[in-house]
Amino acid sequence: MTGDVRTKVGHRRRWAGRAAMCWAVAYAVFGLACAVNGTSLLPRGGAAGASASGWGVVVLGAVAALVCGAVVRYGLRPALRALLWGTCGCAVIAAFGLLMDVVTLMFGQAVDSWAAATQHALAAVGAVLLAGTARSDRRTPEASSVGAPSAASRPLQLGACAGTVAFHPYVVMKLIWVSGGTFAGVSGGEMLELSEANGASGIWLALESWGLDATVLLAALGVFLLWGLVRPWGQVFPRWLPLVPAVIGAATLLPYGVIGVGYAALATAGVVTMRRGDFPSSDDALLVAWIGMVAFAAYGVALAAAARSYWRRTQRT
Repeated sequence: MTGDVRTKVGHRRRWAGRAAMCWAVAYAVFGLACAVNGTSLLPRGGAAGASASGWGVVVLGAVAALVCGAVVRYGLRPALRALLWGTCGCAVIAAFGLLMDVVTLMFGQAVDSWAAATQHALAAVGAVLLAGTARSDRRTPEASSVGAPSAASRPLQLGACAGTVAFHPYVVMKLIWVSGGTFAGVSGGEMLELSEANGASGIWLALESWGLDATVLLAALGVFLLWGLVRPWGQVFPRWLPLVPAVIGAATLLPYGVIGVGYAALATAGVVTMRRGDFPSSDDALLVAWIGMVAFAAYGVALAAAARSYWRRTQRT
């Protein structure tokens, strides 16, 4: 590595490390304020977990700040790089629920907890900054180019097919309700009343009155995104445009769907009891849970694999 390139890499590493360190300090201060005020950072958290959730954010922010400060001072040594990726993984876990916050804010005009939503957004920003710092010493040749648009491998395209098909029962269920039919013991009119009682926005209610369901439209956009990641036509967009929603979607839907499928399996086996919720019986709630969780899990796995393939296929060479 020449002197000029080494200088540029060192400057990039220090800039990335300082940006991540500033985020870490702000993140820790936010967690400290929530812990002192007794504000829960869990979406539906009560007083019992309020302090613990806030102090957890403080610990993560403090560790990240120390690691980033060491990177700025000593460079990206192997141990520091491992710590960066570890804190990045923790930040990704802490950002879980960001997609749900965005969807709820779009169609419900509010979120379950503004503190939790803010924490999710801050954690997502931190995950990006920490990952950028961990990769900041990678040399990027000046004369670089991206190859011709290419499709993902056949297994990944079959995975995209599976992720698409998994949404079909979910879409059918939603369309039955929005068209006024009855599914799992709940009619379309009752579902509309529940949406109004839960504070659905005017956009959500207007779509349902037109025979459209907002989550079905989001599923259609998700399928469009999935196929854009595995087909050549998806590479006509700026690289970040499909990758950002793909990473957020996979990080949210994959664990949510997998955990949900596991819980539904335990409920089916009688190990746990499925709460009835807004449905006439636990069996009705279990049926809806299976349909939704299988869709989210299959799509989440397909989206994660497709995003990784897209990342690799669009890297500069």
